[in-house]
Amino acid sequence: IVRLAGLLLTSLAAWYLGYFIAVSIPQKIISHAKLQDFGKKPVLRAPVPKRQKCDHWTPCPPGNFAYRILSGGGKEKMAKICFEDELCVIDSPDHSGEMMTFIRNAPEGTLLLMATHDDGSTLLKNDAKTLVEELGSKEIRNIKFRSSWVFIAAKGFKLPDNIQIEKINHSDQKMNRYNGWPAEIQIEGCIPRNLI
Repeated sequence: IVRLAGLLLTSLAAWYLGYFIAVSIPQKIISHAKLQDFGKKPVLRAPVPKRQKCDHWTPCPPGNFAYRILSGGGKEKMAKICFEDELCVIDSPDHSGEMMTFIRNAPEGTLLLMATHDDGSTLLKNDAKTLVEELGSKEIRNIKFRSSWVFIAAKGFKLPDNIQIEKINHSDQKMNRYNGWPAEIQIEGCIPRNLI
C-alpha cells in the first residue's frame, strides 16, 4: 500500500509540475513544431544565384558590355546573339546580302557579332566572306558544310587582345551531336565601353 501511495503521489506531482510548466511558458516561445525539429540536423541551402546579363556566370565589371554569341545546332536550335541582355535569334537561312549591306553601312565604332546556323559554306557568298575577312576573321574561308562558327568584330577600333574573337567547329559524322550537325559553339565575354 505504501508503494502504491508513493506511485500515485509521484504521478500526481509530475502531472502538476507539467501543468505548471505548460502554463508558465508562453506559447509563442516554444511551439509544438519547434519541439519536433529540436533533434534534427540543420539543412544548409545555398542561396539562389543572381542572374547575370546574357547568362554569364559572373557579372561584367562596371563600364563593360556583356555579350554571348551561340551558333545554331541541328534543325531546331537557332543561332542566338545576346548583347547587354538583348537577345536576337537568327532564323533566316540566307543573310548574305543583308549582312554585306549592314557591314558597309555600319558607322565607325560599331561592334559586329555573327553566327552561323545550318550551312554558311554555301549560303554565304564570296563577297560577304571577303568583307568578314577584312574585319579580321581567320576562319571564314575554312567554313565547311554545316560548320558551327561564331565571330565578333569591331569596325573602326581594335578589340582587346584577351578577347576570343572567333571559334569554329566542323561537322564530323562520328562526333556530331545532332543528326548531321556538330554541337553549338559559343564565345562570351565583356568589352570595355570606352573602346567604342
